Amino acid sequence: MTEKEVILTPEGLRKLEDELDHLKSVKRKEVAERIKAAISYGDISENSEYDDAKNEQAFIEGRVITLEKMLRNARIIQEHEVNTEVVSIGATVILKDVEFNEEVEFTIVGSAESNPTENKISNESPVGQALLGKTKGTVVEANVPAGMIQYEILDIIKK
Repeated sequence: MTEKEVILTPEGLRKLEDELDHLKSVKRKEVAERIKAAISYGDISENSEYDDAKNEQAFIEGRVITLEKMLRNARIIQEHEVNTEVVSIGATVILKDVEFNEEVEFTIVGSAESNPTENKISNESPVGQALLGKTKGTVVEANVPAGMIQYEILDIIKK
């Protein structure tokens, strides 16, 4: 079974590498100390501190495995690959919400680094899928949880 390709910008790659490094170099040690302290309390069969620390350890190890797999399957989108003629991953798109006549700006990224609070939307999201491959001046429709939304593409830029 082939593993899914993870599309990242250089910034997204750095964030994942930093998270992995932090988990391996800081969090693992912290949890090991918590487990050691909990064991020193004696009987671990009914020791909630021990149980909590073991659960956190399992979560950290699972996240480390996930991050390593993502980085192994990463394809980095370099700035020179970003096309400003059509919407592509890595491009920043300036849109006009047709209904409310408001401008919004999104950067199209791979799902691993999407963050709506930073206006980074996934290429797999309804809006991301609707925008990909489209040109300036095109009006796109996307079915989002709030209903159908229309955006006019005002500009496609590199950031």
